[in-house]
Amino acid sequence: MAKATDIRPASSGGAASERSRTTAETAEIREALVARLNELQAEYDQALSAITELSRERLADSAGDDQADTGTKTFEREQEITLANNLLERITQVERAIDRLGQGNYGWCEKCGNQIPVERLAAFPSATLCVSCKQLEERR
Repeated sequence: MAKATDIRPASSGGAASERSRTTAETAEIREALVARLNELQAEYDQALSAITELSRERLADSAGDDQADTGTKTFEREQEITLANNLLERITQVERAIDRLGQGNYGWCEKCGNQIPVERLAAFPSATLCVSCKQLEERR
């Protein structure tokens, strides 16, 4: 699987000619993103199956539960749903990165238009903001 660090960085700036990648580089990035998407989708499907199975078990085993048992089961169910929702959000981010790659915008900040450092893309392949813009966003 190709990593973002395998891609040669273009020089900084926003000119269209500087945003072009070779077909091979684009294919490597797409392959890595699709592989990540497949991994996340498998995790999500597994999480949904686990939630469904645990819900069945809880319904069958809820006779005689007191308030503490009910509260614990509710808390656990909410945690599982939150984890599944986080996976779904990550899936959406990777799908968006694949779309941006197809449009030629992958690796460029959506706010300032500067190139996103290769190191950031290696750590977070679906990044849409450079480090500076992300820091500004998080402060708000």
